[in-house]
Amino acid sequence: MSAVRPAWLIARPIAHRGLHDRAQGVIENSVSAARQAIAGNYAIECDVQISADGEAMVFHDATLERLCDEKGRVDAQSAASLSRIALRGSDDAITPLPRFLELIGGRVPLIVEIKSEFAEDLKLAERTACLAAAYNGPVALKSFDPGIMAHLQKNRGTLGLSHIPLGMIAEAHFDHEEWNFLQPQEKHALANFLHWQDTQPDFLSYHVNDLPHAVPHLLRRAMGLPVMTWTVRSAEQRARAEAWADQMVFEGWLPRGGKSSYP
Repeated sequence: MSAVRPAWLIARPIAHRGLHDRAQGVIENSVSAARQAIAGNYAIECDVQISADGEAMVFHDATLERLCDEKGRVDAQSAASLSRIALRGSDDAITPLPRFLELIGGRVPLIVEIKSEFAEDLKLAERTACLAAAYNGPVALKSFDPGIMAHLQKNRGTLGLSHIPLGMIAEAHFDHEEWNFLQPQEKHALANFLHWQDTQPDFLSYHVNDLPHAVPHLLRRAMGLPVMTWTVRSAEQRARAEAWADQMVFEGWLPRGGKSSYP
């Protein structure tokens, strides 16, 4: 593979938001979930949201209430304040990305999803890029938002990203509730990968339930793009991943010798 399509990108299964298990007090996107993934020799996928003072925080939602005993938007509080907020049911708190990177220390690959509300705000993307560029370990960046990835791709030299894989997350349909804020033409463009000329990703992260599909098949076979697929939680999804993708983002079971309820 090329420098921006390195072998490590698809060399091992990727733990979705770390190797989390709420029943054991290990919450998604936490330090404990990262440690568990490292112990299992899995790559890690995490999400980042922006704080009020411009720090990238390892957290999936735009708001706090699903995972914490506080309410409100993540971007309404400072990084220091967010770092004091506990993740419900655990001993962990919300973690700034610099600390998360320090903890991982290059021991396993990290795939960072830059969350977006498609508002043309690039602060989170640029802060994440700055941290990734300075990180001494295997790291890749991805997003659903083509505006973010086109910006990083266009400016990868000046941002220090020449050696860092930049990927698009995609699926075949954008008609479920979480995408209601998008216009029909935006949904059409995303589903049909019409942003290709601007984003030109180094890899693709695709919804497992939409496989097989022409977009990932052609990008993988004709363009040589590595394809990882999310989120594999069942034996049927695992079979799809093995047939139509190069690697899987998994959750709720342990590939390769762990205690798995799937064949």
